[in-house]
Amino acid sequence: MIAIIDYGMGNLYSLEKALERLGHSSVVTSDPDVLRHADLMILPGVGAFGDAMRELEQRELAGAIRREALAGRPLLGICLGMQLLFTGSDEHGFHQGLHLLPGHVVRLEGDFPVPHMGWNWLSFRHPHKLFRGLDEGHVYFVHSYHVRAANEEDVIAVTDYHGPIAAIVARGNIVGMQFHPEKSGQLGLDLLDRCVRMAHAGVSA
Repeated sequence: MIAIIDYGMGNLYSLEKALERLGHSSVVTSDPDVLRHADLMILPGVGAFGDAMRELEQRELAGAIRREALAGRPLLGICLGMQLLFTGSDEHGFHQGLHLLPGHVVRLEGDFPVPHMGWNWLSFRHPHKLFRGLDEGHVYFVHSYHVRAANEEDVIAVTDYHGPIAAIVARGNIVGMQFHPEKSGQLGLDLLDRCVRMAHAGVSA
């Protein structure tokens, strides 16, 4: 069972439909107890980091996500959901994250358009089981903040937007994608499908 975590800040319909097209059943849930029975937890998200953490805390989902992830249950964070996996963010003041991966979320700064919106090239940094049999390609981004991971080995794919940006992070049972795999054509769907199949097989990233 795939649990798509609903805390009021994600485009859940497109993700649910993408999983359905791939042949995977999912449930959209705000119930912390449901996460204990999931083969894979998916944490999507759009909006502000602090608002998202507040919603997760109020719904008692933050503690449940941490507990299950630390116990080894597979977790995929998408867009804002990837950023929430980290220690904290500077978005509209400092906010604590889920502390599942060490690192900090900062605003994209420079003489270029923000947010970073549209298709950009996904580069695999080194061979990884998530990429096996796949080719690099374009995926779809919409974000104004990005992750600075404390451990570079956690960053397994990057994109270049006036400098390298962490596009996929992975450690053990935790994966994060800064782009939207459900909106990223065949490559995005392949990566989403790979995450589900790895979770079902009990294979860590």
